[in-house]
Amino acid sequence: MAAAASYEQAYADWQSDPTGWWATAAEGIDWDRRWDRVFDASIGPYGRWFVGGRLNTCFNALDRHVRAGRGEQTALIWDSAMVGRVERFTYADLLARTETMAGALAARGVTAGDRVVIYMPMVPEAAIAMLACARLGAVHSVVFGGFAAAELAARIADAKPKVIVSASCGLEPGRVVKYKPLLDAAIGLSPHKPDCCLILQREQATADLTPGRDEDLAEAMAAAAPHPCVPVEATDPLYILYTSGTTGRPKGVVRDNGGHAVALWNSMKMIYGLDAGDVFWTASDVGWVVGHSYIVYAPLLRGCTSVMYEGKPVGTPDAGAFWRVIADHKVKVLFTAPTAVRAIKQQDPEGARTRDHDLSSLEALYLAGERCDPPTATWAADLLGKPVVDHWWQTETGWAITAGFRQYGLFPFRPGSGGRPCPGHDLHALDDDGHVLPRGQSGNLSIRLPLPPGCAPTLWQNEEGYRTAYLSDFPGWYRTGDAGIVDEAGDVWVMGRTDDIINVAGHRLSTGSMEEVLASHPDVAECAVVGAKDELKGQAPIGLVVLKAGVSRPEADVARELVALVRERIGPVAAFKDARVVARLPKTRSGKILRATIRKLADGEVPVVPATIEDPAALEEVGAALQR
Repeated sequence: MAAAASYEQAYADWQSDPTGWWATAAEGIDWDRRWDRVFDASIGPYGRWFVGGRLNTCFNALDRHVRAGRGEQTALIWDSAMVGRVERFTYADLLARTETMAGALAARGVTAGDRVVIYMPMVPEAAIAMLACARLGAVHSVVFGGFAAAELAARIADAKPKVIVSASCGLEPGRVVKYKPLLDAAIGLSPHKPDCCLILQREQATADLTPGRDEDLAEAMAAAAPHPCVPVEATDPLYILYTSGTTGRPKGVVRDNGGHAVALWNSMKMIYGLDAGDVFWTASDVGWVVGHSYIVYAPLLRGCTSVMYEGKPVGTPDAGAFWRVIADHKVKVLFTAPTAVRAIKQQDPEGARTRDHDLSSLEALYLAGERCDPPTATWAADLLGKPVVDHWWQTETGWAITAGFRQYGLFPFRPGSGGRPCPGHDLHALDDDGHVLPRGQSGNLSIRLPLPPGCAPTLWQNEEGYRTAYLSDFPGWYRTGDAGIVDEAGDVWVMGRTDDIINVAGHRLSTGSMEEVLASHPDVAECAVVGAKDELKGQAPIGLVVLKAGVSRPEADVARELVALVRERIGPVAAFKDARVVARLPKTRSGKILRATIRKLADGEVPVVPATIEDPAALEEVGAALQR
């Protein structure tokens, strides 16, 4: 198939021959055994990609580049604003370290199919641990270091890891976060216990090791023999990534090896316009899907140089931190969340810090994690004089659903739009009955099955849960859970979530999980948490609580306890700072709390009073509380 000259041609080529299009893309990956079928619709909820194929993801990310004579090219740059240090790893360096970590894991009984939980800060060892698992055919599950013990425990209980790789501490501006006590508490809470924990000791806070269970990671690697790659089926799982803040059983999104490698390798050129040797910086965390896809796997699969940054957009040391990293490492494309840009804009509204650094290497800024408000996108475009591309995807999809495509020439700048559907995604807005809406009408953004390679084929040991969560509402479609519009030009405008998931600084969090924590407080009778518009973070949670009869304590004391409780149970990542006491919550006559209506009030809108409301006066009371 000849290379497409335009987005329109590429999308039409995919539509006319979907399996042929993806077979061509798969030629960019080294296979131990080619697939029998590009797509088999008979397997799993909607089918599986590259059935019968065998490969190793780590081999494709590291070994093949070294064998091709590019071992001395820089693969990973670790830039820590927290400790003031930069480390560069060539492909040969990264391969050697990955081989020995794989050996250390294998020496502790880890084999293909076993799970390994990784609970790490933004250090090179986190990426190396992921690649080492891939090398063994083991399944990694990375848990963001900001999660509290209970959240970590739920993931340990579900994934049942043989080994946990962690660190003594993480670093935040002005404080050291000790990980080991959180890990110990999580293991104590979980019914499943790992055989071993490998702990990276950081000098900022070393940890006491539990005899018989814990070992020093550096010592384990020093004693390990390098381990070769273990080929696995294309349909075997590479990792499990749990969606954050879920109630009940956590949703473990599964990523397979074959489709993942193909999709990510292809996306680097198609979407970001990058190839081997180019420097790509994704300013995220390896604990999130963006970090999995575009700090670790996609850049290395393509042979790029990936920047891993331990720091913040502001405060480490100032609002010029991002511009310093771009200049120092000659970054060609930066990928970050709108929250980061808003934080920089808030601290340096004139963009004066850009004048301190040479940004001539930068060719484009990509944004994702939440819809970028048009003023922020326009500010960044005007400041940098470079294309700013908002694109939309999810933990479940693993790569972009909609984007702008540097390979084909970017679309005209339309702030607020998430671009157009990537080849592989047949995206439409549906009404509540599952009918395709005319262009320009708002509805449930959904993707016609099958999903393309790289998307989650199932949930970890919960196929029925996958069907229920994503496929049951509209048969034949994947429901994204987002509402939006596909306009006449084909541009997609994502307007917000259709369920109770809110987006805080690019992190998807469940309001239900926060309600569960609030409801556990002895003084709380009932509660509701909604996401309100926030200038910096996109959305911020607000908790409304009704106290039990007879509670006479000061409301401010209760509110402080509730904020602390959410921080303890879910972690700082929830950004929960606002709890307010109300006399009652507005409900329907059937007893359903009117969360969508409360959310409109919190956003300063005048909501339409639902016909089913039990007592309209309750809305006025909540409105008054939100204005306090």
